[in-house]
Amino acid sequence: MRVFREANEASFAWNYTKTMLQTVVMWSTFLVVGPWLVHRLAEAVNVVSFNGSTTIGLALFIAGGSLGLRSGYVMARIGEGTPLPVDTARRLVIAGPYRWIRNPMAVAGTIQSFAVGIVLGSPAVFVATIFSAWLWHVWVRPAEEADLQRRFGQPYSDYRQTVRCWIPKVPQGA
Repeated sequence: MRVFREANEASFAWNYTKTMLQTVVMWSTFLVVGPWLVHRLAEAVNVVSFNGSTTIGLALFIAGGSLGLRSGYVMARIGEGTPLPVDTARRLVIAGPYRWIRNPMAVAGTIQSFAVGIVLGSPAVFVATIFSAWLWHVWVRPAEEADLQRRFGQPYSDYRQTVRCWIPKVPQGA
């Protein structure tokens, strides 16, 4: 069974609707329920916490969320698909946030997860965030990159050589 499947031809409106529905599910699961459970478990076993900061956390959450939402928009508009592996982009996306970083959605989710940890005052959420980012990096990223290489060949190889995975880089001519 192939996990990565190219999206069927569809309108931008339908691809964007699917992307936004995915965003609601992912944010609810990984930025509300998951961190809350981690934080409650940490409290139950008396893991130290700190006074959270709603202001800093909210600012970071909005920054990460904006990056994620913009990335989803570009994926639906230019990529003619969604971020879902089972409904992935039909075209190689190297515009918008993807011009600066190879997977801005992973970066956005990591920023948002750290933001939730700041709001909750939970070092346990920070640890879970780092673990999740590591899992994405060693498990999801290689599979996703292999799929992109198979489908897009040399243009993807060139892109991968010039755009970093986690740390944004200002592209030449920007």
